[in-house]
Amino acid sequence: MRGIPSLITDIRKKVFTEVARMAYNGGDYTKAEDLPYIIVPGDQPLHRESVFLERAIAGERVRLAMGLGVRPIQTRTLMTDGMDEAAVAQQYYEPPLINIIPYACHACPGNQYRVTESCQNCLAASCQKVCPRGAISFVNGKSKIDQSKCIKCGKCQRACPYHAIIHLERPCQAACGMDAIGTDENGKAVINQDKCVSCGQCLVSCPFGAIVDKGQIFQVIQSILKGDKVIAIVAPAFIGQFGKYSTPGKFIAAMKQLGFERVVEVAVGADMCTIEEAKDFLEKVPEKQRYMATSCCPAWHSMIYKLFPGEAKNISMTLTPMVFTARLIKRKYPDSKVVFVGPCAAKKLEAIREDIRSDVDFVLTFEELQGMFEAKEIDFETIEPMYDLNEGTAAGRGFAVSGGVAGAVTDVIRQTNPDLQINTARAEGLRDCRKLMTMAKAGKYDGYLLEGMACPGGCVAGAGTILPVELASKVVGRYQQEADTASPLESPYRDKGTTLEQE
Repeated sequence: MRGIPSLITDIRKKVFTEVARMAYNGGDYTKAEDLPYIIVPGDQPLHRESVFLERAIAGERVRLAMGLGVRPIQTRTLMTDGMDEAAVAQQYYEPPLINIIPYACHACPGNQYRVTESCQNCLAASCQKVCPRGAISFVNGKSKIDQSKCIKCGKCQRACPYHAIIHLERPCQAACGMDAIGTDENGKAVINQDKCVSCGQCLVSCPFGAIVDKGQIFQVIQSILKGDKVIAIVAPAFIGQFGKYSTPGKFIAAMKQLGFERVVEVAVGADMCTIEEAKDFLEKVPEKQRYMATSCCPAWHSMIYKLFPGEAKNISMTLTPMVFTARLIKRKYPDSKVVFVGPCAAKKLEAIREDIRSDVDFVLTFEELQGMFEAKEIDFETIEPMYDLNEGTAAGRGFAVSGGVAGAVTDVIRQTNPDLQINTARAEGLRDCRKLMTMAKAGKYDGYLLEGMACPGGCVAGAGTILPVELASKVVGRYQQEADTASPLESPYRDKGTTLEQE
């Protein structure tokens, strides 16, 4: 669904745009009560049974975009309840970050096999013959599955010569690599927050847009309007996300119009991370630990801590590119506010850690930033470009795609230790990450560098992205080729310097 324009993406953009517009127009959050009527105009519903339900859902989307929780449906509360505390220039995210709006959930059918109209009532009756539980019978000339007997083995589906049997799964459950999504007594989806790692894959997989993450758009704009020196550090996956005209130079000009003091690419921190992870690996594997897992993806980290706590000691202790870059900024501009702009919902979870809060003040996804551009009516086709971003290396920019982290680290090791053979293994998507860690725990990857990415395709497939994954990967590849330098060892920040000069 990502990268496919739809009513869901239109609504999300409207919500982010109206929250941003409200913030830029003086920040009177009491006007939030009017936003559902702007987002859902008229008197006819577009996609649900009533316009009142659509506005109720829009109201919860507005609250979540401002960092507030979903209101309980059993009690009467104003949409603006709690906003006086949230509508400030400094507000941390409060878990849970990923939320389900109950009355937006369609209560989709769960894991089951169903016979479609394509059934031909064939003489072979293969589906019936292979069923180990006798769950299939023929009724009115069609095959029928007794769901009370079915054990979901899928043998009937594989045996049907007409492909008349389909496998139904809740899209959110199928996308969740942590098996964190269940159902309530009404069949609505619920998230087990003890299992959730906030990767956001359920969010982009729900065809009804019922799953929403919290945001900080309002708070970022309040900080800008208050006069804070707000600096954006931008993940390398940003390239191309805002349309074909959004070159780095035009992107920087647009960010300046939003009120950001300056823009720094997180590829700088990725270069620093590469060098530190290479050192970490050389110092520890295999003498001090059997293998090393990369440090960059927060959802991958959380998955290991939750499901493989005994293996957590094998995660590199290196800071993530976001934190490296933020600390670089804070050292040079100690009075600044740092906003990480990226593709990832899980970065919001990372930013609220007590040891990170003082470094990263806000996190915005590309989708949320797009709402700010819309609110300020910025046209990338006509805006005059400023300077380009040219501080990150090709390797650092490659962190945005699956395999980029391990590739960068191993290249640095080869440059410094040309006779050393480095073995790597990687996985993308949390289900495959779990398989990778199961094998690592069993000793299958001793001596290896392991890269895990929670999103299939890497950061370019994060929950806050706009482009289709394949296109985003190609654009990042071109962006890597445009870098002035290739290796992190050539980076001016390899020793954590703090030049970062911009006009």
